[in-house]
Amino acid sequence: MKYVVLLCDGMADYPVPELSGLTPMAKAEKPNMDKIAKISEVGLVKTVADGLKPGSDVANLSVLGYDPSLYYSGRSPLEAGSIGIDMKPTDVSLRCNLVTLSDEENYEDKTMVDYCAGDISTADARILIDSLKKVFDNDEFTLYSGVSYRHCLIWNHGTLDLGTLTPPHDITGKPLKGHLPEHPNAAKLYDMMKRSYDVLKNHPLNLERIKRGERPANSMWFWGEGVRKPLASFREKYGVNGTMISAVDLLKGIGKFSGMNVINVEGATGYLDTNFEGKAQAAIDALKNGSDFVYIHVEAPDECGHRYEIENKVKSVELIDKKILGPLLSALEEYDDYKIMILPDHPTPLALRTHTNDPVPYLIYHKKDEKKGVDVFCEDSAKSTGIFAPVGHELMEKFIKG
Repeated sequence: MKYVVLLCDGMADYPVPELSGLTPMAKAEKPNMDKIAKISEVGLVKTVADGLKPGSDVANLSVLGYDPSLYYSGRSPLEAGSIGIDMKPTDVSLRCNLVTLSDEENYEDKTMVDYCAGDISTADARILIDSLKKVFDNDEFTLYSGVSYRHCLIWNHGTLDLGTLTPPHDITGKPLKGHLPEHPNAAKLYDMMKRSYDVLKNHPLNLERIKRGERPANSMWFWGEGVRKPLASFREKYGVNGTMISAVDLLKGIGKFSGMNVINVEGATGYLDTNFEGKAQAAIDALKNGSDFVYIHVEAPDECGHRYEIENKVKSVELIDKKILGPLLSALEEYDDYKIMILPDHPTPLALRTHTNDPVPYLIYHKKDEKKGVDVFCEDSAKSTGIFAPVGHELMEKFIKG
């Protein structure tokens, strides 16, 4: 028996006027998803409980069967684990985005132009983080390079009592005023953010990026604070050997902490230019090499939602269907039995450019137990079935053992 989860990050949406009132899921040409949707269980699942922040951290823990109220303490510790940071019990980690801010003189008067600095490459980002380390690393704070714009700050003997640290993707195109760290305990963090602008604004690499028509990564932005919490073994919970495939450190960290095999796919970027085919092949190979369960996380729809890229969000769904799901379904047919679950972790509506905690559509296809499903896999069709899973972290138990 083989189990595959295809997690299309942020795929769910609201009706879009530019798409004739359809959502990207409904608009996309996705023959493979729609084919199996006709013979699958299709419904809605509440992956993010009311009162929790609708981040990919909370939502993916929930989809994987981990109750966020027990296992979640912040996004950054999961990312820190992925890049090999051995956090002490007294450490607090924070996500450090490299962002693009506007050029007003006072920091508080600036605008969040781009939460990912033009999707800066890992190589460029490492050069900038190395420059920042020379200024800010000390006995209390240490910076670590991650992937693309996503990096990590470890605060030795830090605190989680920091007030509100706003995710930068929540304020794209908005003034920083009203979204800056205000709690006294966050004063050092805010000072580092402001000083980082002075370090980066005239950095030779940023000047070169501007010449190339690219956005400069001219400030650090801290958020996602947390302390390390151990995850229960996925194998012990569900009795299967698991493999995690993702371009982003967050999912790699969840995979690592839950005892899964974590595969790094060359050319996996987390955006529309990711190596879709490579992810599919990695999943196929993992199943052949002894994995019972594979979790394929695809970030592209989420990034398109944050960037208000309507056509690209539709395209991302089509590419997932063609380049990942198509080859997967062909390869899975060699097994006597298999199940595949397809769903987003949370919506990332284009109109909002950030996440919501609305229920998301899911489908579960079981080779030996076909169901009566829907003609098109989308938000409305999932709602129309009347099937609703109100507790997200219970869906994995149903998928594997139901």
